Amino acid sequence: MNTALFLGSAILLIGFSISCNVAGASATAIPDPQVDAPLATSKGERVAVLAGGCFWGVEAVFEHVKGVSSAKSGYAGGPASTANYDKVSSGRTGHAEVVLVTYDPSQVSYGQLLKVFFSVAHNPTELNRQGPDTGTQYRSAIFYSDEDQKRIALAYIQQLDKAKVFGRKIVTQVAALDAFHEAEAYHQDYLVNHPDQPYIVINDLPKVENLRKQLPALYKEK
Repeated sequence: MNTALFLGSAILLIGFSISCNVAGASATAIPDPQVDAPLATSKGERVAVLAGGCFWGVEAVFEHVKGVSSAKSGYAGGPASTANYDKVSSGRTGHAEVVLVTYDPSQVSYGQLLKVFFSVAHNPTELNRQGPDTGTQYRSAIFYSDEDQKRIALAYIQQLDKAKVFGRKIVTQVAALDAFHEAEAYHQDYLVNHPDQPYIVINDLPKVENLRKQLPALYKEK
């Protein structure tokens, strides 16, 4: 989310648009997970914590997924004492920018959330970067909260790699969630509040559109 890169000149905007639409906002058609949790028989509330580059776009995508009641930007992977934007931006805290997705398991499965994550929310083959954003804080990661989530995530990565869906190996980290730290208020609903901001227009609005076009059964209007 190096916003300054996009505010300097129209030339820079055009250049980043080309690279980001290829690396950060492209959609990849992928199969359903072979290993998944069945839909619950009654309504409930569970969470998934996912990291795929700048949390603005990941949050915006999941706010449009059926069965998701909320998506909040935050930090995970490092100590509580460094869970703030200024420190995380250094890339030296261990934190990744993440999104806490709260969902109803009777409406959408964990595996279906991962399908959205891998196909339209980010590029899982980029190591410690997404589009114009570089650093470990922008890594691709799944922070699991129980063994079922770990099992489903690892199996899906293996399935996609075996099928060579992306052409390059998936580099997504699968790690246990220690804690989720909610990001500063100005980061929440960033796309909704700043739809004309150049970074959003170039990198994140296309992701939401790709969700609508590629996975219509999972798409909802916010």
